[in-house]
Amino acid sequence: MSETVATPHFAGSPAQPGARGHTVNPTEIAIGVVIGRTSEFFDFFVFAIASVLVFPERVFPFVDPVTGVLYSFAIFALAFIARPFGTWLFMAIDRLHGKGTKLTIALFLLGTSTVVVAFLPDYQDVGAAAIWLLALFRIGQGVALGGTWDGLASLLAMNAPENQRGWWAMVPQLGAPFGLIVASGLFAFFYGFLPTEEFDAWGWQFPFFVAFAINVVALFARLRIVATPEYVRQFERRELQATRVRKTVRQYGRYIIVGAFAPLASFAMFHMVTVFPLSWVELFTKEQVTRFLIIEAVCAVIGALAIVASGMLADKYGRRNLLGVTALLIAVFSGFAPSLLAQGVAGEIIYMVFGFALLGVSFGQCSGVVASNFPRNYRYTGSAVVSDLAWLFGAGFAPFVALYLTYHLGLVAAGLYLLSGAVATMLALRYNDLLEYQE
Repeated sequence: MSETVATPHFAGSPAQPGARGHTVNPTEIAIGVVIGRTSEFFDFFVFAIASVLVFPERVFPFVDPVTGVLYSFAIFALAFIARPFGTWLFMAIDRLHGKGTKLTIALFLLGTSTVVVAFLPDYQDVGAAAIWLLALFRIGQGVALGGTWDGLASLLAMNAPENQRGWWAMVPQLGAPFGLIVASGLFAFFYGFLPTEEFDAWGWQFPFFVAFAINVVALFARLRIVATPEYVRQFERRELQATRVRKTVRQYGRYIIVGAFAPLASFAMFHMVTVFPLSWVELFTKEQVTRFLIIEAVCAVIGALAIVASGMLADKYGRRNLLGVTALLIAVFSGFAPSLLAQGVAGEIIYMVFGFALLGVSFGQCSGVVASNFPRNYRYTGSAVVSDLAWLFGAGFAPFVALYLTYHLGLVAAGLYLLSGAVATMLALRYNDLLEYQE
């Protein structure tokens, strides 16, 4: 395999013919990456919102509303538990059949696992089978997410010019607010404008149908990326070749541990301003859920702008410095901000605006923060495993833990989970500095 290092082409560079003869420029690559991430996060948020508004009544009608949402959040976490298995499975498919086959299977599995939720029978019709089916569909989403990893999030940053790495690192992260905007907007429309009977009968299903369509679009966008000369060059340099997960973990476990804990502040914050506030509003306030979903969508726009700003700030002050400062600010935020949710609409808006602004700056730079520690031929698989574990530890149980603590100890206690993520990030960044110093 050739080890010739070609100079990556970024914004302003001339486009070159792709592997199949078409011309693709870096802007198209960035758009493809954003579309792919948007599809993933849209599926994520559709299931999360339904965990608050739909599943407690349809799947867990035999318990009180709070317990129903907690049970839904427990099933929600299954995808994060299943995702590392999906990475292992699809890395094997990658090695045997190539990335095109891997992405096609993964995205169709993701879309199918999402759309079949729309056909989930009620507990009153099939009993406990409804719970098992919902859990099965959620596990399917998690396995599929493990296969959608394309490695471009960290590779864009690592191969960008030295003074533009922060800018290119933030591009894939825009998929999160875009996915939330679409998901919140759809649920706000159907939940707010349909009679309750019609929403319960069919309105809640529509976002799940849309998810499958978006995944098809994302599939073609990602297959186009695989055909670009930039992607081929990275493959030739062995930066996009899949290695065995077990071997990667065994040889570079310390990098994986550091990488998994470094973005925990961002990932914990992620659910504390997206999923958890919706459950609070639905269960403990008389606030209109539709209005809050609109607030959430608007604040997601603020989050997107903050992600863009993170690129400029990281290039000016350093990525590691930015993550450290935002982790400290998130720790401060965790001490008082959750109580704002109990202060009416004004408090909710303040919480959401500042929360999304902090999230955007932090989340925009948390992808692949220690990916450069991996040797070239282990970066692709190592970064995938790091991402799986970071989402599992930082976000997978966040809605459940935050709601449980709030229900039993009050809103201030919910901030403890967020604080733990901020502390983990600061410790991981410090340990990463020590690793770099030793080497």
